[in-house]
Amino acid sequence: MEKIDPDKKRIYFDWAASAPPSQLSFASVFGNPSSQHSEGRFAKQCLEDARKRCAAFLNVPPQTLTFTSGGSESNSIALFSSLMRPGKGRVISSLAEHASIREGMETLEKMGKPCGRIAVDSAGRVTPVTFSKALTQYPDTRFVAIMSVNNETGAVSDIASITSCADGNKAPVHFHCDLVQAAGKISVDIQNWNIDSASISAHKIGGPRGIGLLYLRKPLEVFYSGGGQENGIRGGTENVQGAMALAQCLEALNDTQAQNKKAKARWNRLITSLLKINRCTIIPKERAIDDDRFSSYILQAAFNNIPGEVMARALDDLGFAVSTGSACSSSSPERPVLAAMGIDEKLRIEGIRISQGCSTTDEEIELLIDGITEVLKSL
Repeated sequence: MEKIDPDKKRIYFDWAASAPPSQLSFASVFGNPSSQHSEGRFAKQCLEDARKRCAAFLNVPPQTLTFTSGGSESNSIALFSSLMRPGKGRVISSLAEHASIREGMETLEKMGKPCGRIAVDSAGRVTPVTFSKALTQYPDTRFVAIMSVNNETGAVSDIASITSCADGNKAPVHFHCDLVQAAGKISVDIQNWNIDSASISAHKIGGPRGIGLLYLRKPLEVFYSGGGQENGIRGGTENVQGAMALAQCLEALNDTQAQNKKAKARWNRLITSLLKINRCTIIPKERAIDDDRFSSYILQAAFNNIPGEVMARALDDLGFAVSTGSACSSSSPERPVLAAMGIDEKLRIEGIRISQGCSTTDEEIELLIDGITEVLKSL
């Protein structure tokens, strides 16, 4: 089993895959929240307290939040609930969604559910224009899945403007939004964005794996059930300590705007340096300094004649952790998000994803630039 050498300095630039763990502290809770004895009642109290704390941070009613195992399950619960909606309503999603939505759509199609895709612009965003075209193409749309911040490029879609495009629809449309890369990184306003469901994952913000949230503005009928926990939305014994940790991580998030300002300054420094490297191409090429169309936490770049896997391994040897794309799709050489943006195959193969977090430093940015320069001398 490969181990990390504790004597070798490591610098982490794969926050979009999983954030380094925060320092968490809370009482041990082992009782089953469904049990009626004292230990069970205490666990139930801790669970509901965690729900209220998460709701306070997100500015939503506590009863709208369901604890899940993470972002992928939250996406799947919402997506497959479309099978239980009356009528033959169509499900549409953007071409740049997370694998849990993208592959879920393929499963829905195999089950005979009408589906459709929403194009993204060259920056990788769904816009009111591309969404309106999709609604015109698919007038029977009843369920829409669009992520807020793309997990491979950092492209930010204006969710509030997009949801308003469906105001004139004859039938109601359910809007689901993947907020996994948005929570704690950009300003999120679930209520005013007028979305019906949303997903959040704890380990993207320093929490443990195996815990997340599903926001539901109104209760829905789920495709699969069992156990009756979480108001029947998500069966299985609740992860009480995970819920407490998630609440603690959300509360520990500092002022999002202030953190984003610092992150943008670090990213501007990185992008400025990369643009000076002849062999480097920022993906998409139109991404510029201070570009508000993108999150300041995720950057995609390619290096001429160096496959992304090779670049990532070379940087790993120097002590830098980067990735070639979404961790959930790391076993596949395909880059469907980049393909949807119209990025040519050569650049897609050469692309790597660099992602930072709240504790990334200016010094680490400088060291990464030096590391990339060193790799390019030898490859």
